[in-house]
Amino acid sequence: MFVRTTDPLPRPSSLRALGMSSGSDPIVRLNEITYKKGKEIYGEKEPAEYVYQVKTGAVRSYKLLSDGRRQIGAFHLAGDIFGLENGTTHRFTTEAVVDTTVLLIKRQSLETVAESDAMVAKNLLGMTTTNLQHAEDHMLLLGRKTSLERVAAFLIEMDKRLTAAGVLALPMSRRDIADYLGLTLETVSRAISHLHELGVLGFVGNTQRQIILLDRHQLASLDLQP
Repeated sequence: MFVRTTDPLPRPSSLRALGMSSGSDPIVRLNEITYKKGKEIYGEKEPAEYVYQVKTGAVRSYKLLSDGRRQIGAFHLAGDIFGLENGTTHRFTTEAVVDTTVLLIKRQSLETVAESDAMVAKNLLGMTTTNLQHAEDHMLLLGRKTSLERVAAFLIEMDKRLTAAGVLALPMSRRDIADYLGLTLETVSRAISHLHELGVLGFVGNTQRQIILLDRHQLASLDLQP
């Protein structure tokens, strides 16, 4: 998830938008792999050999803390690019939230082309800057917002990224949401129930993962509370 305090920076919408096309450049080859729900894509401290894009499904990036708790750093949804690191190893572990298909390209291929293509180099820099902005915004969310504000901010961002035909279909569980927002499962559930009682949102079906936002203005006002 990306919670932004400023307008988002432009970023490539696909690996091909970086200037990488499996049909146009003999150096570059895009592969496609499908991961089952809960399957690890790569682990923390493993070599960062590939850059990934979600084709279908969703991915979570997380760290396990010393006390055994899990802190989710981001959710990567369809179209998102992830796995681009400043160093040689991955800083997070990533897993498929649901059955997920990703495109991947060798990082060395990107770097080789970037050496001679200014646009590719610029796009890679833009992706790195966007990732830094996300980390800063996430730190602000964890450190400065109340539990209700955190849940409101999460729903606002998911509304921007996921809503189709007026329904917000969340691929992640409430446990995932809690681990992203730095809250307990019970606190997230109470916040969502409170928003339902306020008439801010409604549910479709019994799983409560399909949400209809009934009052976006009120939801935004909750996120803006000092």
